[in-house]
Amino acid sequence: MELKNASILVVDDDKDVLIAISLLLKNVAKEVVTEKNPENILSLISKKTFDLVLLDMNFTASVNTGNEGIYWLKRIKELKPVLSIIMITAYADIELAIRSLKEGATDFVVKPWNNQKLIETITDILEKKEGPAKQKNIDNALIGESDGLLSIFHKINKVGPTDANILILGENGTGKDLIAKEIHKKSLRAQHPFVKVDVGALTESLFESELFGHKKGAFTDAREDRAGRFESANGGTIFLDEIGNISLQQQAKLLSVLQNRQLTRLGTNAPINIDIRLICATNLPLRELANEQRFRKDLIYRINTVEIVVPPLRDRKEDIVLLAKHFAKFYGDKYFKHNIRFDDKALQKLQQYGYPGNVRELQYIIERAVIMAENNTLQATDLLFSPIEAGSIDMLKNDETKLSSIEKQTILRVIEKNNGNISKAAKELGITRTALYRRISKYDI
Repeated sequence: MELKNASILVVDDDKDVLIAISLLLKNVAKEVVTEKNPENILSLISKKTFDLVLLDMNFTASVNTGNEGIYWLKRIKELKPVLSIIMITAYADIELAIRSLKEGATDFVVKPWNNQKLIETITDILEKKEGPAKQKNIDNALIGESDGLLSIFHKINKVGPTDANILILGENGTGKDLIAKEIHKKSLRAQHPFVKVDVGALTESLFESELFGHKKGAFTDAREDRAGRFESANGGTIFLDEIGNISLQQQAKLLSVLQNRQLTRLGTNAPINIDIRLICATNLPLRELANEQRFRKDLIYRINTVEIVVPPLRDRKEDIVLLAKHFAKFYGDKYFKHNIRFDDKALQKLQQYGYPGNVRELQYIIERAVIMAENNTLQATDLLFSPIEAGSIDMLKNDETKLSSIEKQTILRVIEKNNGNISKAAKELGITRTALYRRISKYDI
């Protein structure tokens, strides 16, 4: 990316620093946003896409940790893991600045800085974001400010550093794999492999060989020894996607490995010890997994120390515009149509749609619109919803009344159980107090 196309956020409680950097960059960058109060950082980067942040190491009025810059660096990285951050520091804090590099900062500059050197540093960082790095940004973006997604961010931060097994539940296209990757990044295993396996796509004959490996000659096509996915993930995290689609026989083999923390390659009798963190995902509701004719309960308990339920995009209306703008910027840059915008009717149309294909469907809608649009302002007519999902939309409409009734009765039961204590009821329901109040108002409870 060129500096002239970059949006840069500068955060420093020294007004003179903000003025100096703004004057330096305003004529060479597309946009420079300045902010004195670090408490506003997370809100700013949630609502707007920045290419780079310049962040002071010390604030006089903020969290009293003695190293506020490190604190805010970590918070930014939690929300936007791939966002580039340059730390601004005094000479006396060089050691702290070097520590910030270990915590995820891209670089640091020392006050008083050399103007030319600062521009060169920013330019170099932006240029390195081109190519594969830019694709990584779209693949790993968990973006949103809805109660549902903020609750997921909170859970990720809680469970990430542990070795607890995680079960992620949610419809197709909601971003379950992104959540699995974020949990791995927050874990103590982050420097070790993250191995994803779509177990639902493995046939009975391939399941054991693919997961646990085989010895040469174990079956007709076994021409050499091969380590399975569990061995490849040793020391790190293995993510088993679509776990709800495997057979009872496959479940029994998987359970044995998880219980014993040992596997045996096909064609051998020698057990191999494994050290992995397990994350699973499925688009099936938990009540369907609880059917023992379909899924073993002992395996559910083994994989489900903590569950994370990802709400569908239709229940995250607050996130639609943020995601649409994120995808528009990405595909605008990819297809050389910079500064893509939406008119009001286009935004209204996006917010009114049901998204049975969830975030993945929204991504494809925006990509197509960017490619086909005649100019840089997307209009409602540029947004075409996929006929592939039309049947799903009708089904959602038919089920809406039933789902609303179930939700209302559940809320009533939990509030009554907690003797009217809204805080306790919200906690048991797994939502915030604000979200519960909205539902109380919605159902006129």
